[in-house]
Amino acid sequence: MNVHELVSVLADPDVLRARCRALALLDVVLGGSAPRHDYFPGWRAGVDLATMENGSGDLYGVVFDPAGVFLYGFDHECDATPWREWPRAHWPGLLEGLPAALAHYAADPELQFEGFFDATVCVWREADAASWRCGPVVFAPGESDGAGWLFRVLTDGSAETVCSVAQDYYERPVDREAVAAILSGAPLDRRTVSVLNPVAGFETVADRARLLGYVVADA
Repeated sequence: MNVHELVSVLADPDVLRARCRALALLDVVLGGSAPRHDYFPGWRAGVDLATMENGSGDLYGVVFDPAGVFLYGFDHECDATPWREWPRAHWPGLLEGLPAALAHYAADPELQFEGFFDATVCVWREADAASWRCGPVVFAPGESDGAGWLFRVLTDGSAETVCSVAQDYYERPVDREAVAAILSGAPLDRRTVSVLNPVAGFETVADRARLLGYVVADA
């Protein structure tokens, strides 16, 4: 899957936002020293940011702005990497057509590396649009931008897929029903936390969940 397929399978912004928040919470509960996902409500005034970093140089970000959603990913080993040449250069057409209301995020220093917006995938959806869009990028047979694996969890969203990825990353079993509860947006309770991580302190996790904007069950 490249970006052209990605735009056809991405969920609507509200579903995507909830999924991003749930993935960040799941990493909080599982308690790894280097969580893959995070979510920052109010990253900018009225703007939220969801991120993923795998610890090997690959990442994605999803900016939720009142003007729309800007999603980008970076696969450092794919054909479309800006590092394929020097000075670094985006794959032709990557940012072409990006609306002015969202284009400034590609220039945000916090989303850049050494003064450059490292991205191999870019997708956007303006607030009044009915579908996702991308630039007119072209790939030869066999060429990749990393969209397929970078956004596998976001596009699938199933408990089975999330469990599979989490188990591989954390190298331990992860309870499917507990994951499904978090993905569904069910209020976080002590049982869910305990099943996923018996050594996690519920109040500590609950405090973090509230900061993420996730609902916590009454004690």
